[in-house]
Amino acid sequence: MSKQHIQFFGFKFALFLQNLKNIFMALEFTDANFKTSVLDSDKLTVIDFWAEWCGPCRAIGPVIEELAKDYDGKVNVGKVNVDVNPQVSMNYGITSIPAILFIKNGEVVDKLVGAQPKANFVKKIEAHK
Repeated sequence: MSKQHIQFFGFKFALFLQNLKNIFMALEFTDANFKTSVLDSDKLTVIDFWAEWCGPCRAIGPVIEELAKDYDGKVNVGKVNVDVNPQVSMNYGITSIPAILFIKNGEVVDKLVGAQPKANFVKKIEAHK
């Protein structure tokens, strides 16, 4: 196999992985898209405020991903990296992470702070969806 073939298939595989990520992964909310993706949405939105260096954040990461898959099309589930998106974090007074906000129709309707079992997230989602 030539170098060109390897590069071509590597590129195709990278596109496949990106598409797979878009299908099964939580949304990424940023300072730039927060208004349109969260505040303007009529769906309940679950937002995990996290950072890469945060151990408890990494611990609940798989739970957030499961929720994104479980509630696909019914509830928006996403993440805000506080190190990269300080404005949204400041707007909501995020001082401890992980912090999970539940926003519906532009208003915070519930909040969880710290690592939690999946059942706690489900209970909050079911109460507000």
